[in-house]
Amino acid sequence: MFNKYNNYDKYPTKHIKGYKDQSFKGYENILEEVKLKCRNNKKSVVVIDCYMGVDLEEIHNAFSKLNPILTIKSDDISMSSEEIDNIAKDFLTDDRVFGIMNTKVLSDFFKEENIEKAKLEIENINSGIVLVYGVGASLIYDGDITLFADLARWEIQTRYRMGMGNWKANNGSEDILRKYKRGFFLEWRAMDRHKKCVFKKMDYLLDTNKKDDPKMITKDAFKGALEKISKEPFRVVPYFDPGVWGGQWMKSVCGLDKEKENFAWSFDGVPEENSLYLDFEGINVEIPAIDLVLTKPRNLLGDKVHARFGAEFPIRFDFLDTIGGQNLSLQVHPLTEYIQEKFGMHYTQDESYYILDGLDDGVVYLGLKEGIEKEDMICDLRKAESGEITFPDEKYINKFKAKKHDHFLIPAGTVHCSGKNTMILEISSTPYIFTFKLWDWDRVGLDGLPRPIHLNHGEKNIQWDRTTKWVEENLVNDITVLQDIEGLKEEKTGLHEREFIETRRHWFSKEVKHKTHGSVNMLNLVEGEEAIVKSPTNKFEEFVVHYAETFIIPACVDEYTITPYGKSKGKEIATLKAYVRG
Repeated sequence: MFNKYNNYDKYPTKHIKGYKDQSFKGYENILEEVKLKCRNNKKSVVVIDCYMGVDLEEIHNAFSKLNPILTIKSDDISMSSEEIDNIAKDFLTDDRVFGIMNTKVLSDFFKEENIEKAKLEIENINSGIVLVYGVGASLIYDGDITLFADLARWEIQTRYRMGMGNWKANNGSEDILRKYKRGFFLEWRAMDRHKKCVFKKMDYLLDTNKKDDPKMITKDAFKGALEKISKEPFRVVPYFDPGVWGGQWMKSVCGLDKEKENFAWSFDGVPEENSLYLDFEGINVEIPAIDLVLTKPRNLLGDKVHARFGAEFPIRFDFLDTIGGQNLSLQVHPLTEYIQEKFGMHYTQDESYYILDGLDDGVVYLGLKEGIEKEDMICDLRKAESGEITFPDEKYINKFKAKKHDHFLIPAGTVHCSGKNTMILEISSTPYIFTFKLWDWDRVGLDGLPRPIHLNHGEKNIQWDRTTKWVEENLVNDITVLQDIEGLKEEKTGLHEREFIETRRHWFSKEVKHKTHGSVNMLNLVEGEEAIVKSPTNKFEEFVVHYAETFIIPACVDEYTITPYGKSKGKEIATLKAYVRG
């Protein structure tokens, strides 16, 4: 099991041609380019707008070498920490995990009189360079040269863990869950709305993911790269994280650090969280994958998906590894009306567990047993939460044997969790933060704190009629063979009728023809060493994928083929494909 193929690519990179002179590495070369643009101007206003989490001290130290006559930091123009906290309190509850999705735009955190005062200072300068930098810098002044300093969301989380606080929050020592909550519900929503506007007027994009190792590309290079990617197969850059329940499978199969105790999960296909690596003829630039969703939603998602979800990527593929580990928390996801009313989200987290691999004793907990009393179960969960008892899961929760290539469907409201010794490809809709833990097997987290339990939310969403017989008939391997011919078997494997995602599994030893049918397609090579993706009309370059890799086919591709490749030629391999139902 652990030695299977070992060809997983942790650093998928798109090679972008035609912009060799429009990419720059290191502050020395970046500053030379900016100076060149300022050279013939008596006065130049250089604006560096920054995503929340960008190291502003690094930006200031680097660009102060332009010898500006005047420097304005936008954080000094924005509202005070106390004023921002006052706005944020409506969206940030006392809960460690959950808040309410906000409708704020970045300008809501700036006072107009402060902006006008800063503008006047700038306009009173007659010659030389004026530097305006920081979060929302472009709100203060339209620069002669505008840079946008971008940052991947995983890097922001890493900086939180290293002690960075949220924007103007003075909370560096606060626990990671509360920092993440503030980012997720407040900051990133406002910032993503803002950067869509900045993308239209910027001259350069600045990659600040690695300390003191910046890269910069022109607006044309940025737009050209995203246009290319939006029309061909691609992968996002995965990341991996340990957890109290984590296992050993990903460590081996995905080539991860052997010294780490475990790896619990990976975001292998979540454009809201992952990055894109772009190679501009030797200069490697990292950008958040959400930039593609925000700028090319119709190419990527398709018209009908874009009309339904807007510039949001609605499908998520991730890994949950409990092989050699422990059970996940017993949990339930909110019903659609509940997530709308309580958290301001317009769709909920329906999901499924596809078993990529597992040991003989691997199990999945799913649904309730027949004839249980709701009041008894809630009472026992409350006693378990307070430490009075260990929750008697065997009394209330179904436990199903889980073997490789099983598919368990989990519409919102269904009590569930993965047991130990399973390797799961989780296929779900994207609001992944909304998990109501009911019980966590008497554990604390890696930070030594009790893991948050949300029984008050959970009990309002549990669907008490999803008991053994119903679960067996509707949620366990609900597989229909659609075609079975020589070299190809196509199966419908889910999801449940209450879920908007449809999945298809193909077992094949020859070329298989696919159509996007107007929806973005997300796939994983669930069996076999390698496959190659081609365009029947040569619309894109050939694209090779490896075992367990998730890849995305934009809706505008229309048609594509997948064929066993390399050592898999002539062998039967399998893909699992997800798309949005029409």
